[in-house]
Amino acid sequence: MPRHAAPSADVVAAARAGERGALEELSSRTLPLVYSVAARAHPYRDDVDDIVQETMLRILRGIGGLERPEAFQSWVITITVNEVRDHIRRSGRRETTGAAFDAAEHRPDPAADFAEGVILNLRLSEQREESLRATRWLDEDDRELLSLWWLETAGRLARAELASALDMTGHQAAVRVQRMKERLHTSRLIVRTLAARPTCGELTRLTLDWNGAPSGLWRKRLGRHVRQCPRCVRREEGMLPPEGLLAPLALLPVPAALLAWRPWLSAGTHAAAPSHAGTAATSGGGGGSATAGTAGTAGTSLTTKAVMAVSALLAVGGALVYAAPAPWSSPSARPATAPTAPSPAPAPTASASASPSRPAPALGSAVSRPSPRPRYGSVVDTVDSAPLPDRPPAALPHRPQTTVTMTGLKRHLDGYQLVHRGDTVVLRGKGYFTVHWNLMYGLRSGLLTMPSWTGLRGRLFHVASGGGHRMDDRQPGATAGGTWMGNRQQGLIILPPGAQQMWQNEYYYLDGSVTLHLNETQADYNLDVLPSSWQETAGDIATSPAPHSADRERYGLVRDTDRDDAPVPQYATRSAPTDAGTVPQRSVVS
Repeated sequence: MPRHAAPSADVVAAARAGERGALEELSSRTLPLVYSVAARAHPYRDDVDDIVQETMLRILRGIGGLERPEAFQSWVITITVNEVRDHIRRSGRRETTGAAFDAAEHRPDPAADFAEGVILNLRLSEQREESLRATRWLDEDDRELLSLWWLETAGRLARAELASALDMTGHQAAVRVQRMKERLHTSRLIVRTLAARPTCGELTRLTLDWNGAPSGLWRKRLGRHVRQCPRCVRREEGMLPPEGLLAPLALLPVPAALLAWRPWLSAGTHAAAPSHAGTAATSGGGGGSATAGTAGTAGTSLTTKAVMAVSALLAVGGALVYAAPAPWSSPSARPATAPTAPSPAPAPTASASASPSRPAPALGSAVSRPSPRPRYGSVVDTVDSAPLPDRPPAALPHRPQTTVTMTGLKRHLDGYQLVHRGDTVVLRGKGYFTVHWNLMYGLRSGLLTMPSWTGLRGRLFHVASGGGHRMDDRQPGATAGGTWMGNRQQGLIILPPGAQQMWQNEYYYLDGSVTLHLNETQADYNLDVLPSSWQETAGDIATSPAPHSADRERYGLVRDTDRDDAPVPQYATRSAPTDAGTVPQRSVVS
């Protein structure tokens, strides 16, 4: 077995029984994983060794109470993450420096066999170094998530283990990972743009009062500029996806001093037998540390206390640790409950398409005649009003999903970006996808020529709106009257009469094929077309608004009725006109 592989279930079982050799092997195989998670999740490098030592003590003291050896790795990750959180809370040092990620630039362990030795012994490529510097721009929660996702991309963790460590469901973790990747991508673009020569004059003016320290606030300010500036956004070309860059760096080499001094094994020579203890770790309220049982003394047995909270966690989550495929990858998989708050009525809207689906009549109820089957295309998006910011959406109907493939010119994250007039993306398959709006009012304002959908084969529905705000919502930090559509100083983008006001993220369901066109004329805008799923869509629209946040001003909105009278997006047609901008605004798709 490779030295850095996770210990087998037999080794874990032997360690539970108190065998010294098994404890030594379990310690040596677990230490690199614990160190890698702690070093990347904690913002201060000088605290990491203390966190690792305390975590290893808790793991070995609690191993006797681990009821499922196959759940060992998930249990270890949970203890490590909780210990990092607890240490940050105790120390009171919460500012971001990104120093923890510098550990990845240390000299690699020459005996490491968990990645290609040649790659690990070469200097990091330019884009890997760029990615490591970009992590300094991430917030504490994103660094914690990145430390786990980093291991997932290298096959060291399953998604269920990642979700369990963060006390999330699978679809919540998927949404969090996608948002973290978007912020990492923005941070990489910021790092690349700041280092570029010649510099962008507008960027130089924007950073005159910046102290040079990465922060979430400046990530938002600079990110808005680099995404909207035509000169800076070109720096994005050739940027490789982070999965391929980070995966070879999944496990960090453990410092020699920490390897040589392993005090956790001197705490005792035997672990408590499984019959004498329950589960040994618990996740404290508010993300506290994982608390093991009574500390053993030299030469004595390691005893533990049974803690119900983690017993429940392992009993429920343990069976999912090595499940493959992930629970959201099957089109038939569906959580027992939707991730939305219990179902208040949807916000009032002028469009009948925003209403929830009608329940089927109960058996034996008096029905004079069956309702006529709704005709596809009978409802097209119409102008509606924004729901109350604090009103959760109705439950999102679950349509069958497999895969939506995309073909376009400019790759962006897992999808494509439409930047110039005439750019298109062709979508095929059955499932959900997202259209993310970027309005460049600082470059060209004026009348917006809406995008259009042509060559539709099959069915296309507008199922939900999310992203935390409508584009006509007030933009935090903007001047008086400033929205995501612009302001008086930089310019305003205006919708054509009768056009549906878009949200930051618009979600669609496709069963067939269609081509999406960007139709710029006056106003400048970009569209990011990204794959989604029912779980990601439901998770986004159900995320509550955050006070003083630039990201979330309101809950999302469900538009799907789960029937053929769900709304069809505006400017949709089965024909393929020469000029896609001439598609009628209120298309009728039969």
